[in-house]
Amino acid sequence: MKLSIAARRALHAVVATGSFAAAARHTGVSQPAIAQQIKELERHCGVPLFERRNAQWMPTTFCEELTEVTAQIDSLEEQAARILARRHSIHSGQLRIGLGNSMPGMALLAAFQRDYPGVTLTVALNDFAHIIKGVLDGQLDIGVLPNVPSDKRFVRETLLNQEVVAIAHPEDPVARFEYLNCEQLMHVPLIFRSRGSSTQHIVDAAFRRAGLSPTARLALDTRDGVYEAVANGLGVGFMWRHGTGRTDAIRRIPVRDMGPPCPESVFRLAETQDPVVKAFFVSARNFRRSFETAANA
Repeated sequence: MKLSIAARRALHAVVATGSFAAAARHTGVSQPAIAQQIKELERHCGVPLFERRNAQWMPTTFCEELTEVTAQIDSLEEQAARILARRHSIHSGQLRIGLGNSMPGMALLAAFQRDYPGVTLTVALNDFAHIIKGVLDGQLDIGVLPNVPSDKRFVRETLLNQEVVAIAHPEDPVARFEYLNCEQLMHVPLIFRSRGSSTQHIVDAAFRRAGLSPTARLALDTRDGVYEAVANGLGVGFMWRHGTGRTDAIRRIPVRDMGPPCPESVFRLAETQDPVVKAFFVSARNFRRSFETAANA
């Protein structure tokens, strides 16, 4: 049997007041209606829900067990109502967002804009260090980065886990490999990012663990610069696996020495109470669920 909202309200009111008459006053419906709801519930359950003691209707053990669950349903419905009210109240606003990678951030922005088309988004594409500083200084409302530090000043929501991969032109000799390691990469021209980059931090750490000290042919400030250099055959670069939505022929090759996947997260200052920022975090949770569903399909 599925409990209706009216049945749950009648049940909770009688439990709270100990009287059908008081329950009727509490809910704003008639006493016969309350009595009928309880009678129908008892008929479907096959057991009494209340027993008369000291001039009051007291819940049975079964009734107490049932109302523990139904109270949770009411609480969840109230939370859903608050979320819906907030959704309809956000008709405008502005968010300043820093992205360390074009993706998955751009896909998340698109999902958020579909739900909140009246909110204006200002987006800065920058490296790890600048985005962390921007959020801490209040220049950015939200950051989206891999490996966000564990810091009590931040609230984080993980979007996905991804690893750094090598990227190579399809005609580059290394493009034929399914996997690479740092030793192999010492023998090809390398394209690095600037030192403030989270990608470069992972790459540098991998070569150090392997006991190697590579010299880059090029060092570029932007991920797009690295990608275009690779596309023009200037060498092998590195990027986060899901860092771009491009579907061209550039090969993405796992590197065994890079370590396990890292979480890419949305983060904000813990003190932020802006409802638009909180709505963005709801979109982030929904994005993660959708990504996990697609990945497991």
